[in-house]
Amino acid sequence: MVLGGEAGEESLREAVAVLEASIGKLEHSRALVELGALLRRTGRRSEARGLLREGLKLARACGAVPLARRAEDELRGAGGSPRTVIRAGVDELTSTERRVALMAASGMGNKQIAQELFVTVKTVETHLYRAYQKLGVRSRVQLAAALELRAGQGGCQGSP
Repeated sequence: MVLGGEAGEESLREAVAVLEASIGKLEHSRALVELGALLRRTGRRSEARGLLREGLKLARACGAVPLARRAEDELRGAGGSPRTVIRAGVDELTSTERRVALMAASGMGNKQIAQELFVTVKTVETHLYRAYQKLGVRSRVQLAAALELRAGQGGCQGSP
């Protein structure tokens, strides 16, 4: 960021690549948002959107609210649709959605969850559907990983 120009972009790309494999998810998120912002400012909005969405997802998973807000602002500036940033992440789950998601991630089936919570299977399916949307996942394996990342902060270190 300090270098600016091509050298700055190269350094940010290197940071993103190095941090991708690290446990420092918050720093990875920060690098993604910074690179996305640089690309947006230099007119490469399409490329910026993907990086900003990924940075936003990680920031939310880490609970880094100020960084997530900045990523949302940058994403909007890059032409990203507000619908893709408004409702996502573990913090957006209702208490019931979180409870159902945790039960599903622990290996319980929909029928078992319904019996445990004294609700219908359809109600469980509805809560899971909403949780999947908010977390951006498509399977119970991904659901468990998304919930685990937030529960253990998944290497989310540093100040937001």
